Amino acid sequence: MQTNRRIFVSGLASVVSLASSTISFAADGKLIAILTPSHDNPFFKAEAVGAEARAKELGYETIVLVHDDDPNKQSELFDTAIARGASAIILDNAGADATVAAVQRAKDAGIPSFLIDREIKESGIAVSQIVSNNYQGAQLGAEEFVRIMGEEGNYVELVGREADTNAGIRSSGYHDIIDQYTDMVMVAQQSANWSQTEAFEKMESILQANPDIKGVICGNDTMAMGAWAALEGAGRTDVLVVGFDGSNDVRDSILAGGIKATVLQPAYRQAQVAVEQADQYIKTGSTGQKEKQLMDCVLINAENAAKLETFALVE
Repeated sequence: MQTNRRIFVSGLASVVSLASSTISFAADGKLIAILTPSHDNPFFKAEAVGAEARAKELGYETIVLVHDDDPNKQSELFDTAIARGASAIILDNAGADATVAAVQRAKDAGIPSFLIDREIKESGIAVSQIVSNNYQGAQLGAEEFVRIMGEEGNYVELVGREADTNAGIRSSGYHDIIDQYTDMVMVAQQSANWSQTEAFEKMESILQANPDIKGVICGNDTMAMGAWAALEGAGRTDVLVVGFDGSNDVRDSILAGGIKATVLQPAYRQAQVAVEQADQYIKTGSTGQKEKQLMDCVLINAENAAKLETFALVE
């Protein structure tokens, strides 16, 4: 077993090394494993927190594991969940193709998987694939982008991780709207891999090559924050930036007059729905739902940003 592998438990507060701890099985078989990318991204942290809270409300023990978008690490964490005798796995996966074998392995071991946020390329091996309606959300964001751009001007697109199907879906949704406006010209399109640091670096380079840009549309809020930081550093706060996710950081930027808009995908609630379906499946053998399920997104701008809290709208 690989040393220094870490398990994040109990609200992400306790970190226990598997190398120095005895793996124990849930006393009554009621254990839910929650696997997400790094909690450095608040979106993924919200998923983990939401799933863990709901699982505990329903009487389950939990293990919260982080795969860092590394398919090999994800595969090892599946082995951990299987070894622990998990009743179900809640997963935001590390790659649409690379995850198929791990989900199949869990299924073969009698452990159902419930996917959130990102789909995998195969149907029939996960019980549920619950994702935001990324295409619908991207169209909302693109419509707002077109509006604030005044339907004209040079712009940049920062795209997410190429192995992630959401990156392509969001980009398609953006362009199906924006490309209808011939006076809007995309002068650069680059992947920043969902990363704030990469977005900052890419934005600096793009801005040097294209000083006349009017707007930047991003595949997620983390990249939007990186792009905005680069623009601020260059004294270009006139450039209009739109993100996607509905993070508190972008909410605060919108309220401060920085980034102009984002698209909320309900990460916290989506994770809770997955746990609720896992609970029903464990108890009855069925979720009562089809495998692939979409949850609609909501446009967030200056008009409603104050109601946004941890990937949810509150009254």
